[in-house]
Amino acid sequence: MQRIDLLVQPRWLIPVQPEGVVLEAHSLAVRDGRIEAILPNEEAARQYSAEQTITLPDHALLPGLINAHTHAAMTLMRGLADDLPLMQWLNQHIWPAESDAVSDDYVGDGMRLACAEFIRGGQTCFADMYFFPETGAAVVEDAGLRAAIGLILIDFPTPYAQDADDYLHKALSMHDQLRGHQRLKAMFAPHGPYTVSDEPLRKMRAYAKELGLGVHMHVHETADEIQGGLAATGERPLARLDGLDLLDSDFMAVHMTQLTDEEIDKVARNGVHVVHCPQSNLKLASGFCPVAQLMEAGVNVALGTDGAASNNDLDLLDEMRTAAMLAKAVAGRPSAVAAARALSMATINGARALGMDADIGSLEVGKAADFIAVDLSDVSTQPVYDPIAQIVYCASRHQITDNFVAGQPLLRQRQLLSVDAESAIARANAWQHRLRPYATERHPRAS
Repeated sequence: MQRIDLLVQPRWLIPVQPEGVVLEAHSLAVRDGRIEAILPNEEAARQYSAEQTITLPDHALLPGLINAHTHAAMTLMRGLADDLPLMQWLNQHIWPAESDAVSDDYVGDGMRLACAEFIRGGQTCFADMYFFPETGAAVVEDAGLRAAIGLILIDFPTPYAQDADDYLHKALSMHDQLRGHQRLKAMFAPHGPYTVSDEPLRKMRAYAKELGLGVHMHVHETADEIQGGLAATGERPLARLDGLDLLDSDFMAVHMTQLTDEEIDKVARNGVHVVHCPQSNLKLASGFCPVAQLMEAGVNVALGTDGAASNNDLDLLDEMRTAAMLAKAVAGRPSAVAAARALSMATINGARALGMDADIGSLEVGKAADFIAVDLSDVSTQPVYDPIAQIVYCASRHQITDNFVAGQPLLRQRQLLSVDAESAIARANAWQHRLRPYATERHPRAS
């Protein structure tokens, strides 16, 4: 018999590729952090001797969820300023608060709280865009998660950098630090068309091509962004980015709520990835990403939560449900995004957008052993006719019992193993007092 590290035996195993497939009475064999085999339980018992066997009689096993767009440290601004349009939210609350508070300590504490939420919510990998990425990366490494660390780029000064050249200098240094890391990679993260001018984008694009790095950017988030772009440059933002040679298979465009048919065709032809953030877009009334139309054109569409300041959670399981429901309403067809397609958006499509699909995003032999278990025995998910549909349309993140990255447990039987949640919450409460002056006054105090 062959020795392996781990044998997992769920009731249902959902590999995601092929899409919609559900295997029953199958085992997942893990050796050295990678998937050794997926095979019937009887064959697994004959072939393998495991150091540890995990039996999950009421659970579905599936790939870890991939959150393709976050501002993780903004957990510390959760609920700071709600029910406002994007630019008012940014200009009057978020950017002033960041100018005052953002630091190494802020990012470390916010990222730690986010990692606890990611793990409990079944996420094994995320793409981040925020300041002090060096600090954020160190926290992610300690937490045991995977991440695409965004190398932020904007024109104006912040506590992190003085100007565009300073951001780029720090980005290149951060890339060097992450080179060859097993779980972390770097991506350029210019904030948006309205915060980064042409020359820094040209320099960044040259570096991205030379180093083979992807680019992660907010694009066509709101109608105001389109009007502002037309007024400033005479072009819609996407056309401007195309003129700067940014639209290719290494480009990840986030939000994309304002698209013409011609722009959808351009995105499809150029292999651009789109990251859909339905709950943030709904909360900020930013618009509707035409997900079904993009997919029909051949565009890879992944899912992101955005930051906890505009969502207000980092719950990708719930984001799947919203994405599926919203796509049906926008397209006028209940079949527009079926449950299996929504699950692909939250797993393999995210891996493709991050350039990590050779390693994660589905349960396949040779890939990293990044997987989660969802307990479907809860009253809210019974009876089970279709495990995929139950996960997408019924299950909550509180039914996620286990989370493994590279064969290592980060969550086991609902217990966090790699992040001290109590300490993270205590630090978040301390930051609340610092940030309170920037909050909207929802409930005025009696005089």
